[in-house]
Amino acid sequence: MRIAVTGGIACGKSRFAEALRRCGAETLDADDIVHSLVPEEERRRLAAVAFSDPAVRAALEARLHPLVAARFDEWFGEAGRRTAPSRHRIAVIPLLFEAHWEWKYDIICAVVCPREMQIERMMLRRGLSRREAEDRLAAQMPVEEKAGKSHYVIRNDGSPEELERKAAEFVSWLDDMKDKETKER
Repeated sequence: MRIAVTGGIACGKSRFAEALRRCGAETLDADDIVHSLVPEEERRRLAAVAFSDPAVRAALEARLHPLVAARFDEWFGEAGRRTAPSRHRIAVIPLLFEAHWEWKYDIICAVVCPREMQIERMMLRRGLSRREAEDRLAAQMPVEEKAGKSHYVIRNDGSPEELERKAAEFVSWLDDMKDKETKER
């Protein structure tokens, strides 16, 4: 099964992915792929322009998305060649629906939280102004729309312990889905 986690900016996808790894899943994050392709100073410079100019953002995404998609395809392909595969390989793709990649995944999980919480987290953790945080939100599909298109939804508006528990529940659900798929073969 090809599994993806998506969600809005500052909804907790990275923390959720950390919790998934503690539950035995293997993850690969689109943001990490981009970070390997674009130096940090360049990313900061591009972000300042891209989040305020849709044409610049579209041009940037047109260059980066094919590289990111190819890396995910390669990574999922490697799973079949490994001697000891992990329980689940999970792609973390913030812009999954915006890039129209949902057709590539059997299961999609959205990590969401209230809009105001997203803004507060971006201001606190990333040092963004409210305007900058709102610009980033405007560049993405609203989280409730992502939730509506997903098979499984994680509402991350509680404690880190709650998120950890929800990750374990999700992995258990994936185990059940995998068992069901195996039995149907």
